[in-house]
Amino acid sequence: MSTLAIRKIRKRMGRTGWVYLFLTLFCILFGAIYEVFSHGVFSYFILYAFVVPLVGGVILFFAIGYGGKKIPGIKTERLWHFGIATLTIGCFVCGILEIYGTTNRLTIVYWLAGGAALLIGMGSYLLDRRDISRHE
Repeated sequence: MSTLAIRKIRKRMGRTGWVYLFLTLFCILFGAIYEVFSHGVFSYFILYAFVVPLVGGVILFFAIGYGGKKIPGIKTERLWHFGIATLTIGCFVCGILEIYGTTNRLTIVYWLAGGAALLIGMGSYLLDRRDISRHE
């Protein structure tokens, strides 16, 4: 793969990191607004929901885009996005149910599906033999 193509991919990874940064800020804002209107009841799920896109998105994609780490394949990247989105939404759903004063055993599906997608994505990333970042 040419150096120009690798730079374009790295630039796209950096842009993805910025998108995750805006999503993280949105989660912080949403959590703050929801906590204001929750009548004094709060949930740690909503309070810390921003950590998932921050760690799994911002830090990871900035490291890939600007740090010279191995570039993931498109399937790996999509699995990772799915896992981050599922865990973030799961945090909000569990938090909303907790503030409402109820629970639902079906919320475990968020943790299982999100965790499985992240594990499969991580395994795919680690087992991928074509490391195009070394050709720069």
